Amino acid sequence: MASEKLSSEAEVEEYLRKSLANRVSQTMYKEILSEVLKTWRKHGLYIDELKAIADEVVKRYEGSIVEPGEPVGTVAAQSIGEPSTQMTLRTFHYAGVKEFNVTLGLPRLIEIVDARKKPSTPYMEIHLVEEYSGSEDKAREVQRAIETTTVENIVKKIDIDPFTGITIVLDKEMMGDKGVTINDVSKALEKLRLGEILADEAESTISIVPKELIDFSKLEKVRRNVLSLRIKGVKGVKKVIIQRRTIQREGREVEEYVLIAEGSNLRDVMSVEGVDYRRVFTNNIREVEEILGIEAARNAIIREIISVLEDQGLDVDIRHVMLVADVMTWSGSVKQIGRHGVAGEKSSVLAKSAFEMTVQKLVEAALGGEVDFLPGVAENVIVGQIVPVGTGMVELYVKPGLREERDESSQ
Repeated sequence: MASEKLSSEAEVEEYLRKSLANRVSQTMYKEILSEVLKTWRKHGLYIDELKAIADEVVKRYEGSIVEPGEPVGTVAAQSIGEPSTQMTLRTFHYAGVKEFNVTLGLPRLIEIVDARKKPSTPYMEIHLVEEYSGSEDKAREVQRAIETTTVENIVKKIDIDPFTGITIVLDKEMMGDKGVTINDVSKALEKLRLGEILADEAESTISIVPKELIDFSKLEKVRRNVLSLRIKGVKGVKKVIIQRRTIQREGREVEEYVLIAEGSNLRDVMSVEGVDYRRVFTNNIREVEEILGIEAARNAIIREIISVLEDQGLDVDIRHVMLVADVMTWSGSVKQIGRHGVAGEKSSVLAKSAFEMTVQKLVEAALGGEVDFLPGVAENVIVGQIVPVGTGMVELYVKPGLREERDESSQ
């Protein structure tokens, strides 16, 4: 006899809650419920099928629980470190777009665990609010508002004469593409205070009449300052491209426009009209920490490491990556895995000296009269003791004469 088909979301939720109550964590239950409801909406579910799902979840959950004394740190290091040796030492074009080169592979992994202040190739993924995400024209508006436009991007020719001043011929087509007017350029040039600015909109030219003769030795410097002058856009974001993607929203597939930016400025981008501030991502972990806090930085570390590994076709359990992220962020700030961060702050003198600068660390410890209680693995290996892992964590105390007392009492 076939089992009964579940008829409502409430029925699915109630049955799943009874099946998983006190068997998995609340967070895991919510994730499972979300996925099961998606399946139910798409295909429907019978009670037998839901029971099989719940049993398989519990089986896998219980099989993945860490045993007391298991060396999770060593296992995590091995699980990430071994496949990392298979990574390529190179960069490649991001998402098939020729304009962007993004550091990937081992160099990117090193950047993350070293907690570099700035990635070598910063970029952002910017999602738009629903009103803007479905329209290419509106997405282009946001693109123009974010992308930095300098005088160099819209100029045809620039002439500098020490006596008559500076003449700038603008490219009308580029100005239209960037959404820039001749007034925008004039206002930006006023910041340089080079002299009186005369704009001719019909000819698309701007003349700057200097107050005094321009020094011959500074002509090239003046030229560079004019060309690099920012007219509009978010500081630090050099280029923005638009991509069309298919995403899941409320159980259905929808097309939306997403912006990919070269450069990073999380605070200013999040405040741009049309940007969904809840879905703005940057590969600059330090910036995430500063703007959004340590929990967001932890999630960014996990996301970036997993992304690097998956790009290389490597399968590493996310819990190993989560442990690395926890170690880097537990103190409330992002710290590198190295002598200036996690390794350098260990309580054991021998563990610190085994990592780098052995003699210096031992001398400093001797001068300071430090005591090493050998709490970890490395220091116990150094002195030849059983490491505090697995059965080595158990301390056994024997009372002399206890056996003789028992033998006498049994007679």
